[in-house]
Amino acid sequence: MTLYKRGRKFSIQLWVDGVRYLKATGTTNRREAEAIEREFREELNRKRHQVREASPDMTFAGLAARFLADGSPRPYHLDRLKVLLPHFGEWPIGTISKPAVREFRTARHKTKKLTDTTLNRDIEVLRHLLYWAVDEGFLTANPIARVRLPKQRRKPRPILSLTEEAKLLDAAAPHLRQLIVAALDAGMRRGELLTQRAEHIDLTRRVLSVTHSKTPGGEAREIPLTARLADLLANLHRTNPEGLVFTFKGRPIERIKTAWKGAIRRAGIRYCRFHDLRHTFNTRLMEAGVVQDVRKALMGHSSGEEVNSLYTHVEMPVKREAIRKLEAWIEAQRKQQSETQGEPYDGPKPIDGGKPDHGDPLGLPSASADGSDEAQRSDRVSGR
Repeated sequence: MTLYKRGRKFSIQLWVDGVRYLKATGTTNRREAEAIEREFREELNRKRHQVREASPDMTFAGLAARFLADGSPRPYHLDRLKVLLPHFGEWPIGTISKPAVREFRTARHKTKKLTDTTLNRDIEVLRHLLYWAVDEGFLTANPIARVRLPKQRRKPRPILSLTEEAKLLDAAAPHLRQLIVAALDAGMRRGELLTQRAEHIDLTRRVLSVTHSKTPGGEAREIPLTARLADLLANLHRTNPEGLVFTFKGRPIERIKTAWKGAIRRAGIRYCRFHDLRHTFNTRLMEAGVVQDVRKALMGHSSGEEVNSLYTHVEMPVKREAIRKLEAWIEAQRKQQSETQGEPYDGPKPIDGGKPDHGDPLGLPSASADGSDEAQRSDRVSGR
């Protein structure tokens, strides 16, 4: 007997796994007492199976706090929460709906003129947190799962010309100049460059293994070095054979925004982002005739096919050929530019006052520009 009367009102007695649970219904109506008894039984069953009870009354600020503690937040989540919390912080998560999202977009537009892309990123993070709330059992369904986001307009990405590259390198501070050369010649992201370690650079084979990447596929990739980048890294290796490759006065570099803007201003060129150097690398490879799959492998883009991972042992010679084509294309463009301007072409300018790229400044076995000789023999021996 689960329902019994104590005085005039009903009470509940339930046994679960040998434990007795008691609850007063507070009602004299049997039907109401039976409904309360069913809810009490379901609640105990959820606790028994460790099923979290939905909490639609939890505030968004409370959800964000739990997400930051247990949800593996990424840096961009933290950035977007700076604008989401002031608006939705006190809202119960069960009341956030499509009209609420439209209200948020309107409020954001009133404070500042923003692109649809920026607002879409805000809402994507909001939606991600609500999906996490569903996974954790705080919500039974995501109320904005089917919210429609305006289609984003694709903007043309600026590509650095060789003339602009020369001006930028001349105007950049020494530590930034090194990063620019690495971004242009290896296509690495800013975060990859700032975390790159010297131990993961093989100057004998002229290959750089990316230390830490934004994507899992990018972290495993190897990039053959251009002659210019190989000389630069060899010079850095003399003073810093281990630890971070790119530093400022021996300390890690955390931000380059101020140095970058100053270099753009002094160079007198059109504004572009540091990330556009990566697009420049990709575009130059394309101009040099490198096929898309090889460009993806060099830049760490996901191929979308797991089977490609089976062929990593044959990729290095193809990558070397791609870098050789890139260097040949850049050399031809510079020579053509000099002829157009009526000036003699004396070869590539040295970086940081070093010698032009003729051989290895460390006296290590050198590889020719087309990736032959010692480096390719090493590839064949190691099965790469």
